[in-house]
Amino acid sequence: MSKLNRRHFLVTGLAAGAAAAIPAGAAHAGEPDPAAETAQTLASRGLRTDPFTLGVASGDPDHEGFVLWTRLAQEPLAEDGLGGMPQRPFPVLWQVYADERGRRVVRSGVTVAAPEWGHSIHVELKNLSSDREYWYRFRVGPYVSPMGRARTAPHPLSYGGALAMAFVSCAQYEHGFFTSYRRLADEHPDLILHLGDYQYEYTKNTYNIPGGNIRHHEGPETETLANYRQRHAQYKADPDLQAAHAAAPWLVVWDDHELDNNWADEIPEKPEVPQPNFLSRREAAFRAYYENMPLRRSSIPRGIDMQLYRRIRWGRMATFHMLDTRQYRDDQGCGDGYKDCPASIDPARSITGAEQEAWLLDGFRHSRAQWDILGQQVFFAQRDNNAGPAKVTSQDAWDGYVASRRRITQGWLDAQVRNPVVLTGDVHAHWASDLKLDYDDPTGPSVGSELVASSISTGGNGADSDPSAHPFLKINPHLKFYNNQRGYVLTKIEREQMTADFKVVPRVTEPAAEVYTRATFVIEDRAPGVQQTYLRPLDPTMRSQGMTVEETVRLETERP
Repeated sequence: MSKLNRRHFLVTGLAAGAAAAIPAGAAHAGEPDPAAETAQTLASRGLRTDPFTLGVASGDPDHEGFVLWTRLAQEPLAEDGLGGMPQRPFPVLWQVYADERGRRVVRSGVTVAAPEWGHSIHVELKNLSSDREYWYRFRVGPYVSPMGRARTAPHPLSYGGALAMAFVSCAQYEHGFFTSYRRLADEHPDLILHLGDYQYEYTKNTYNIPGGNIRHHEGPETETLANYRQRHAQYKADPDLQAAHAAAPWLVVWDDHELDNNWADEIPEKPEVPQPNFLSRREAAFRAYYENMPLRRSSIPRGIDMQLYRRIRWGRMATFHMLDTRQYRDDQGCGDGYKDCPASIDPARSITGAEQEAWLLDGFRHSRAQWDILGQQVFFAQRDNNAGPAKVTSQDAWDGYVASRRRITQGWLDAQVRNPVVLTGDVHAHWASDLKLDYDDPTGPSVGSELVASSISTGGNGADSDPSAHPFLKINPHLKFYNNQRGYVLTKIEREQMTADFKVVPRVTEPAAEVYTRATFVIEDRAPGVQQTYLRPLDPTMRSQGMTVEETVRLETERP
């Protein structure tokens, strides 16, 4: 964190005022100057304490800028979802620095935190230098936010240096401390991808781990805008999550729990149970998601719709195709869970929808990147859990939409994508896999690679085991690694190879656990498939168990 004190921020804020760049949505004429506000003048309008309780964030970088985010909330857990803020706008000063100590202001401006958007702020920066670090923060009167770090991508014609990219998913607040977020922040990555289940919708004592949850959600199951705002605030108030957001820009996509478990388009998890408010619930969830994420204006929701799939280019090194496999999918063909389902192979069924699929295939055809990376939610490779002739697979994953998967795989082959890599969350375990065009032919060539991040906390501590002994790996020889501990994946992306360290923390039911690398895999340029280069021996002090098919399925799918 910066050593810059409040007085220095006041001085640099005023000095930069004359050259401030005022973004779209900036303070209107006649609004108070946030640099001139005092605690007394703010208190007279209802702002009496530090409103920067939810931290800061940046996201969606390109070669000349990124998005800055914060949300004002002096009482984050207020039941009405308003964060203890009065129903009036507040001008907020933002500043971007060239140095970590905040001595060189390179850009500043004023924007408005409006009550209509939960007093959230989204500032889109342009005309910054490419491929370099910046620092930023916000101010309202005497109240100063924490410092955040961001960086711009390399120029579109440049590869830049090695990219340190991490990806995460599945953070159930009740199941454990967010230690993995803190350890990830300590890694100082250039970019973080969150692949869904950023928050969970359940009320307390609903989704429990063995031995009981270690902390509890506030409020009822999330259904209204107030509920979702309160839940986002509870998560954002966690100091470990704040540290990860402040450490680097994020690329975010949702999965199901940001709205409702296993939802599909306009269909809730259990359509047989009447939920007449589901579309209004979806609208509320989308609005709260935008309010609480560092997203560009192109993702502002419009009613029940929100444009979340998008493409982010990191120079010539990598193109990130961020997918949305929830909003446009057909309903699960045979319900949720693992099943031998004839509908899963129906060529008319899609997990992406036709428009997103066409967008993705077009992106493959026009890509000149060294690495084309799909940031998405659910398991891509086939995972048959039956050793016999039946094919029993997860109907909520790409296995429930086989034709979708084949069209997209064929699409990157036809486009001669140099290095296709799929990144995945959702299943609360680390996995690594080769990708095939035809999974019924195990001798066929590998045509891509999949890396799957375990959960941040969902499922509690988990347990270590011998990854090679997992029965899924015997039934599906293209699956190469499994680990049921909590953590994240840290990658180093270079022109010649991508290196992936599967990081784990042994306990999340106790705070401040250390992190270690359980395994390392390498994907070489123009050599699809994953190659293991390191495997940490089993820790004799940890409880070790052999995972079964039944236990794996239970850990993935057991819900209230």
